[in-house]
Amino acid sequence: MQLAPELGIPEVKPAIESIRGAWFQKVSPRTRHSLLQGRMFLALATCLGERGFVGPEWRFYFAPSDERPSSLVPDVAFVSKERLPDPGDARERPLLAPDIAVEVLSPGDRVNVLETKIELYLTHGAVLVIVVDPDKKTVRFRERDRDASFARGERACGTAFPELAIDVTELFAGLD
Repeated sequence: MQLAPELGIPEVKPAIESIRGAWFQKVSPRTRHSLLQGRMFLALATCLGERGFVGPEWRFYFAPSDERPSSLVPDVAFVSKERLPDPGDARERPLLAPDIAVEVLSPGDRVNVLETKIELYLTHGAVLVIVVDPDKKTVRFRERDRDASFARGERACGTAFPELAIDVTELFAGLD
């Protein structure tokens, strides 16, 4: 079993995340979660793949000097080529938040933990956090100065990446 560098987090499946030193194991994804994760990966790769890297279950590390370290594993992440370090350990274990982090909610996810994760992403470099809620069939775009939710019949979009627009009806199609 490998440990996340300097945090002592076991690298297991499903992943364990660290939020300011407290550990939280991610829920093992079920079918609907997995399909939504795949659809979000495809949406980001299609719109932004030329500008950077898109990956599922990619671990990111935050080690601020004024608080305990954190390590999050978004369901899908996008990092621009400009922000991702050159090949090597720094690329494999990035000490930054992705430009875009996607979190697909799972049963049992706690609102306070989700909001703390969003804060960590935005504080450490993310410009957009997308929260997909399979139960409510909504998509939330959280940017530093904007928080908007979109439902079926709407296109989820933000200001940071105007080329990224998600048809909420299509995202949830066939998942009822």
